[in-house]
Amino acid sequence: MEVQSPQLPPLQPGTLYLVATPIGNLEDITLRALRVLRECDVVAAEDTRRSGQLLKHFGISKPLLSYFQFNEAKRSEEIIERLRRGEKVALVTDAGSPGISDPGERVVRAAIGGGLRVEAVAGPCALVAALTASGLPTEEFHFVGFLPHKSGQRRNQLEALRPAGGTLVFYESPYRIEKLLGELNEVYPGRDVVLARELSKKFEEFLRGKPAELLAVAQKRSLKGEFVVLVGPEVREKKAVTLPTI
Repeated sequence: MEVQSPQLPPLQPGTLYLVATPIGNLEDITLRALRVLRECDVVAAEDTRRSGQLLKHFGISKPLLSYFQFNEAKRSEEIIERLRRGEKVALVTDAGSPGISDPGERVVRAAIGGGLRVEAVAGPCALVAALTASGLPTEEFHFVGFLPHKSGQRRNQLEALRPAGGTLVFYESPYRIEKLLGELNEVYPGRDVVLARELSKKFEEFLRGKPAELLAVAQKRSLKGEFVVLVGPEVREKKAVTLPTI
């Protein structure tokens, strides 16, 4: 007897679909993401050239609308108007989940404020991939994204995060990774640190150690790729409890 696939519901008109895309390995695209990209009316993309290549790879042809940091306000208004006309809009970023250290937050707020429907099409996210494979505590974590570029502001933010419990998670570029490790060595010298780079790609690598140890590695090697930097919580020594004598 032939088993028939359940009929999938059609996309809802006037809905903003936040579509997660691969962070490196194209096999990480979900079947649902592909269906949304095929059935939507327009794809709003952080980089239309990069997203155009992704669509072409999967044999999808859709109109592309640029949506990035410096035109978010204008494009958000246009996307909202399209949604009000009943269009189905898919929002994608260069890699990963829209709105996570990438454009998307502004248009989501505008859509919700306008009473419009927003739906997340879950999928790849560098934050989650790095955290789950890091070996650091996952029950509580604090995602910071990219730290400020200026040294003073970066140092101040790292100091402010000192009391936070759980694992700290940052994104960082290869051009500032050595500098960040030096700052972590000053602020969190005794904590466990994990560098996750080239996630889901051929040269994926996890480097684990104290800040000084990883700094020594970075000074000897040319570490390339985008990084997720994870800092474990402070380990407090348990004080011995002296029981009263009877």
